[in-house]
Amino acid sequence: MQRRRFINFSSVGVKLFVILFCTIVLLSSVLGLTSYYAAKGIITDEVAAASSQSIVQAADKLDFLFAEYEALSRQFAVDPALKADMETVNLPTAGTVARAAAEDRIRRKLDSVRGSDERLLGVRLVARSMVDAESYKSTGISGVRSDEGILARMKEIDNAKGNPVWFPVRAKGFFDAYSQSAMTMGRLLRNIQNPAAEYYMLIEVKGQALTDVLSNLHIGLAGEIRILDSSGRVAYSADDVLLGQASYIHTGELKAGEQTGVQKKEEQGSPQLVVYQPLSTADWTLLGYAPVSDFTRSADRLLYITLLVVLAAALIGLVIGYVLVRLIGRPLGKLARLMEEGERGNLQVRTSFKGQDEIGRLGHSFNRMMEQISRMAGQSSSSAAEVLATSAQLVAASGAISGQASEVATATGEIAGGAASLAAEAESSNAKVELMGGKTSEVAENNAVMAASARKVMEVSDQGAERMKKLVSQSEGVLKLMDLIQENSAMLRDSTVLIRSILSPMIAMNKQTNILALNASIEAVRAGAAGRGFIVIANEIRELANQSSESIASVSRITGEISGHIENTVKVVNEAAPMFDSQLASVRESSLIFGSVRAEMEVFSGVLNQSSAAVSELTEYQQQLGQSMASVISVVQQTSASTEEVASMSSQQFTVSRELVALSHRLEGLAEQLKQSMISFQG
Repeated sequence: MQRRRFINFSSVGVKLFVILFCTIVLLSSVLGLTSYYAAKGIITDEVAAASSQSIVQAADKLDFLFAEYEALSRQFAVDPALKADMETVNLPTAGTVARAAAEDRIRRKLDSVRGSDERLLGVRLVARSMVDAESYKSTGISGVRSDEGILARMKEIDNAKGNPVWFPVRAKGFFDAYSQSAMTMGRLLRNIQNPAAEYYMLIEVKGQALTDVLSNLHIGLAGEIRILDSSGRVAYSADDVLLGQASYIHTGELKAGEQTGVQKKEEQGSPQLVVYQPLSTADWTLLGYAPVSDFTRSADRLLYITLLVVLAAALIGLVIGYVLVRLIGRPLGKLARLMEEGERGNLQVRTSFKGQDEIGRLGHSFNRMMEQISRMAGQSSSSAAEVLATSAQLVAASGAISGQASEVATATGEIAGGAASLAAEAESSNAKVELMGGKTSEVAENNAVMAASARKVMEVSDQGAERMKKLVSQSEGVLKLMDLIQENSAMLRDSTVLIRSILSPMIAMNKQTNILALNASIEAVRAGAAGRGFIVIANEIRELANQSSESIASVSRITGEISGHIENTVKVVNEAAPMFDSQLASVRESSLIFGSVRAEMEVFSGVLNQSSAAVSELTEYQQQLGQSMASVISVVQQTSASTEEVASMSSQQFTVSRELVALSHRLEGLAEQLKQSMISFQG
């Protein structure tokens, strides 16, 4: 069954993949979005400046138009003939003919003004009494009305004290009696000498006239042009429905003295580009606005290009990351799993790396290491089996010796009992026999003590030799680990070189970006004023490329520092390796010394055995002497003492044999444990 694969986010390959992928996507996104917003802002600023110039020119045209009608009203105010006619029609003593002639001249003058300007809807001279019969108007317009709103507007003209007053465009004119919109300028024609001859002059201009003046002013595709009064209400709009309504964009929201476009929020929440210019003739403001999206649509294509570049960079990052995972992460993960199998005792695991790079060499080294460990485990198993067999033989021999010692002790007891019956006969020779027995006992005791000491020394030598073997094995393992550290350090050093090689194309890419930005700047300069915005964009792109180069240089510097640390680690390991070699040599010498000590003690033990044999021969001679002196009591006593001494030595020999049996069993248990430990390794 195929083993399911899970993504291990702590592996080296996945970390390299994530770092490289995030770096590529982040740099591409930041570069593209920065270019997009920079281009969008530049386009908006350029359009705002151009629209501001257009709105200023349109405001100058309106001021010229309004100044023309204000000049016309001043001509009426200072015209002596018109002033005389207005006094004549209001003079009670004037005749009917004179009054009719004066009224006719006034009407003809109004008609001539109306006929000379197609933009005028009508010209009126309204009496202060607001009576239609006492007022005069050009031909073809409605009569005078005097409702509340009209009286309020007339009061504004009164309060102006002879200065012109401009009234916003109304859908049905000043008197709400027309079928088309009209804008009105009112002025009081004062007559200080004859106040009864004062009239309100109303010049009604068609709303279409303002539309014609502003027809060449366009802001965006869906932009609108409006004129706002001082209270922020719409004084003019192409849509008559908006006349007189409060504007949601008005000059009160703009900064004082601001002459360029600003972005405001419309009721629907979309950003608007707003430009305005106050009129010098009236307390009005010419206002134009359009959605910012009308001007930044060309920059939106840059956003789509950025998204495509980010997607392409993400795909490239995925491909590069996948290659890194295949080349580095997957082999390292497989090697880690094989080492875990080896840790659990399976010594048959091998890698299948065929490459000649660092990963391949590491796999080959792992295979050779596992083969050596397998051979060592096999040799240890063989040695454990031999030790187990030897311990079994030692147990059998120790049991036989123990049985023989028990028989000797029994026989010695019987001899001691027989010697006791002859004690009376051995009194004469007791002193000599006791002296000989004492000397023999001392020699036997000394031999026994030296034999025990020799055995202890041999045991300690065996333990020391085993410890030295373990220490040699551990030292060799440490040397192998030091070799692995050196190999891993070399791999890390090569990885830093690989990272630098990956950074080199990115540096070249930034240099190419600088060259492209420079070429764009040159082409924009050739294009003249039309390419001014692209010069700024090219400069921004070049600055971003320089920042990317600095970031890549920082990464390269950090990689160099890591490489330096790796070199220091390799240097320390190389310095420590000779020390471990010297330590291993010293341990091996110590192991040889323990072996030589054991050999010397074996020789010494042989000498002690010879000494014990000589003591035994001396005992036999003592027995022969006892037999020869059997007839003498002294000989009997000496023989009794000798038998007691032999019984004591037999008891000691029996005790030693029991200890030897216990040690043999212990050696057998240790050999069995060693065999069970080696079973866990599947060599």
